[in-house]
Amino acid sequence: MTDVIARRGYHGPSNEEAIEAIHSELDALWADASFVPDMDRMTFTTAVIEAAGNIVQHALPVAEKPVEIGVDISVRPARLQARVSAYNAREPFANDMQASLPHDDAESGRGLALIEALVTTVTFERQDGTNTWILTRDSTPES
Repeated sequence: MTDVIARRGYHGPSNEEAIEAIHSELDALWADASFVPDMDRMTFTTAVIEAAGNIVQHALPVAEKPVEIGVDISVRPARLQARVSAYNAREPFANDMQASLPHDDAESGRGLALIEALVTTVTFERQDGTNTWILTRDSTPES
């Protein structure tokens, strides 16, 4: 596998401050990986923030421990990847994993469909009370 050129991460309480911290990590990542095209930066950033926002808004704790969020983002020459995790979280309901769009008048439910439209692949893993969404976007460096 190709070496990682740049990497950033965040781990902490699942709250609104986490979203700001993840934004900051993404900004720092793009400073280290200036070869990534602007369109790839924008779409990937949107997908990562949407996934993190879904955890902050919807993840429920599995026990007394509060939900924590973790994001590990890496850049390779032709691929962007983020592992967005909800620690100490219940498993999402099956209908939460559906990527179909809701009715036009629905106020929520578009997150996963939006994420899937912005990245190349989305996969989901659950292990030991942790839900992880793995987002990848193929990227061709600007010449």
